[in-house]
Amino acid sequence: MAKGTVRYWAAAKAAAGTAEEPYDAITLAEALDAARERHPGELVRVLRRCSFLVDGDPVGTRVHETVRLAEGGTVEVLPPFAGG
Repeated sequence: MAKGTVRYWAAAKAAAGTAEEPYDAITLAEALDAARERHPGELVRVLRRCSFLVDGDPVGTRVHETVRLAEGGTVEVLPPFAGG
């Protein structure tokens, strides 16, 4: 298991009730499953619309089970942003 940080932005931050929290997971899918368990309700709905950066790299359409997390890494949870 790798340990790192999940950072929530905008609506994800509001739904989680925190700006960041630790992860202890091998893949992005595991980290997101743990976040859903810790924050049932609104965060589960928000995560469906989010995009993700892992250590600064966009996940894009990659399957979350295939995105490995690094020790000391960072997952950024980015809901859709309005404006410009």
